[in-house]
Amino acid sequence: MNTLAPLPDETLAGRLKWTLHDYRTIVGQEFTHLWRQPVNFLWALGFPIVMVLLFVYVFGSAMDVTGEGAGVDYVAYAMPGMFAMTMAFGFTNTAWAVAEAKEKGFVDRVRSMPMASSAVVVGRNIADTIHAAIDLFVLFLIALAIGWRSDGTFWETLGAFAILLWLRFALIWVGVWLGLMVKGVEQAGNLFAIAFPFGMVSSVFTPPELMPGWLGAIAAWNPVSATATAIRELFGNPVAAGNSWPEQHALMAALIWPVIITAIFLPLAVRRFRNLGR
Repeated sequence: MNTLAPLPDETLAGRLKWTLHDYRTIVGQEFTHLWRQPVNFLWALGFPIVMVLLFVYVFGSAMDVTGEGAGVDYVAYAMPGMFAMTMAFGFTNTAWAVAEAKEKGFVDRVRSMPMASSAVVVGRNIADTIHAAIDLFVLFLIALAIGWRSDGTFWETLGAFAILLWLRFALIWVGVWLGLMVKGVEQAGNLFAIAFPFGMVSSVFTPPELMPGWLGAIAAWNPVSATATAIRELFGNPVAAGNSWPEQHALMAALIWPVIITAIFLPLAVRRFRNLGR
C-alpha cells in the first residue's frame, strides 16, 4: 500500500517554524565558514586594535578633549568612540561577505531552494549581529587591559553595549544592500573608502567643537557621533558635548538614527535580493 508524503504545513505557525529554520540554516552556514577561516574574524578586529594603539598611545598625549590639559582622560574619551567606530565600520564586512556569497553562487543556490525569500537577508543580519557582539566583547577586554573603566552602573553599562549593537544592527542592512549591489568582492573591498570618512568625521577621537565649523556640524549629526556620545554618558566617561541638537540629546539621537537607517535600507536590501537576476 502506497503512502502519500505529508503535505507541507501551510498554517501560519507552520510557515513561521520553517522560516525560523531557514534563518538558522543561514546563520549556521556563516559560523561554519567563520570557523574554517578564522582569519576573517581576526581581520575584523585587527583594524580597531591598531587604531587604539595609534590614537591612544601615539596621538593621545596631544589631545585635550576635557579642557584639563593634553592627554588627560583621553583613554576614557577614546575607547567609547572606538567601540562605536568598530560597529560603524562593520558594514563593510557585511558587504564583503554578501558579495562573496553572491559571487560564489551561494545566493543563487539558496534562491533556487524552497526557502523563505527573507532567509539570506535576515539570516545575514542575525549572524553579523552575533559576530558584532563577539567583536565588542574582545574589544572590551582590550579596553580593560589598557586601563579603561566604565563608571556607570551595571545596567547603564549593559545599555551602552545594547545601543552599540543597535547601531550595528541598522548598518548591517546597509552592508547587505551594498553587497547585493556591487559586482563582486573586489568592488566590495573598495567600500572602505566610504566607511573611513563615515567613522572618522565624528566625535570618535575628537570633539566636533575642535573641528572647523562646517566639518564640526557634519560630525555632530553623524549617527556614529550620537552613539559615541550616548555611550560615554552611560559609561560615565568624559563627554565633550556641543550645542547642536544631537549632542544635547545624544541618547535619543542614538536610538532614532538606527530606526531611520533600517527603515531606508531594509526594504532596499529585500527588494534588491528579490530582483537579482532580472
